[in-house]
Amino acid sequence: MKAFRLDELEAERAANKGAYLQFLRERNMSVGLYALDAGELDPQRPHGQDEVYFVVSGRAAITVGTETTQVARGSVVYVPAGVEHRFHHISEDLRVMVVFSPPEG
Repeated sequence: MKAFRLDELEAERAANKGAYLQFLRERNMSVGLYALDAGELDPQRPHGQDEVYFVVSGRAAITVGTETTQVARGSVVYVPAGVEHRFHHISEDLRVMVVFSPPEG
């Protein structure tokens, strides 16, 4: 079994001074924690993998392709591989669990 604590992952991510921390990588998927602070710009580009976002905390909007929706704690968003997407209008520090399938490069 592999088990993780969100507070420990957030501390590790912050210590590494990066917005993204990949903490699990398996044959068919990878999982990471993505962090954007209120007012910050999301620099993402389309990925070569399908991904699922689970919002752990915070508030923002996300645009996937031509569709935009508001997200907050508990929101789940699917993004198909190759589709332009971005979080924006981040009004509360955003912490998002990201699942890539297949694993992120």
